[in-house]
Amino acid sequence: MKPYLVVDWNDTETDAKGWLVVYNLKNGYSGGGTRMHPSVTRDEVIRLAEAMAYKYVAAESETTGGCKAGIAYDFKASDASDVLRRFLVAMMPYIDNGVSLGNDLGTKYEDILDVFDDYGIDIPLTKSMKEDPVVLKGIKDYDTLLTKRIDGLLMNDIVTGYGAAFATDEAWKFKQGKADAKVVIQGFGCVGASCALKLHELGYKVTGIADANMLVTCEDGLDIPKLIEYKNEYGEMDQDSFEEHYIVRSNLEWLEVDSDIIIPCALEDAIHEGNAYKINASLIVEAANIPVSDGGDAIIREKGIDIINDFVVNLGSVRAYDAVVFGLVDPSPQAVVNDIEDLCRKNVRHLFTKAKEENRYQREVANELFKPEPSDQIEY
Repeated sequence: MKPYLVVDWNDTETDAKGWLVVYNLKNGYSGGGTRMHPSVTRDEVIRLAEAMAYKYVAAESETTGGCKAGIAYDFKASDASDVLRRFLVAMMPYIDNGVSLGNDLGTKYEDILDVFDDYGIDIPLTKSMKEDPVVLKGIKDYDTLLTKRIDGLLMNDIVTGYGAAFATDEAWKFKQGKADAKVVIQGFGCVGASCALKLHELGYKVTGIADANMLVTCEDGLDIPKLIEYKNEYGEMDQDSFEEHYIVRSNLEWLEVDSDIIIPCALEDAIHEGNAYKINASLIVEAANIPVSDGGDAIIREKGIDIINDFVVNLGSVRAYDAVVFGLVDPSPQAVVNDIEDLCRKNVRHLFTKAKEENRYQREVANELFKPEPSDQIEY
């Protein structure tokens, strides 16, 4: 299936380029994040939008199709917020008619909401949704939810990572994996940090974390709460806060750390044909979007490593949005987390059971189980 809509954008004040891709619409509506990174490409955004369409099926959404936006620019640049604003303004005709853009790698949801607010938009809605009292109440509930915290972290910063941790735990239990399993995580932004925290609470031993600057390891397990306390807004750890017995290495060596489970939580294609052969873990959990290239996936499949697809793992944010805005669950933090946990565990259990029964690779099975439908053609 081809994407429904692809919009190209060129910034008039910098060399930034951007793309909006609507993969499919459901009831005229679609949702997805906006990422900003120098490596972003048009093809990448199309792949991400496709993954979002699958993710909404996995999230059991009956209201939303998949979209994605990407901007090729340095998110650390002093004018990055201005570039983001100009991009969103250019996309406003789509946003104001039901293309709901949130945040992703390199962007902040509050910055996106500020632009929406300037244009009189709370959350992007279709015409019928703007007249639905359930949805209008759900938006207020969702706005309130975003101000709440669990385990000291804001809800928007934990829903995806916690979901990834629950998916990991369910798969490991299905595999009858050993207790105190060793986990290595690549990426320590909101997803990686919250995933590490929840796995730590569930009894896993996080022995390695790689960020944009380094890899830190500890055979006995890292102090996750302390690492989170001292990391910066870009998900970069503070080496000055490390324990003396921690070992610091190149972040390119993250796949070489002895582990049972690896969880890529950052960039796309982090695992590829040039490094997949180094993997010694028996389970890969795709908390990042499209973190494995086709070449890398072929090696993983040949090695017989179990895998959970990205759209099964990292659906926490889209499920929280759908569940609250459309009135499916009580809009309290714990109720939303419980709902995400139930869904992630159910999907993983279903996926791994079917893959085992049919002796097939999990990715292949998931692509069938959660295949999206083309855009509908109803009145919006």
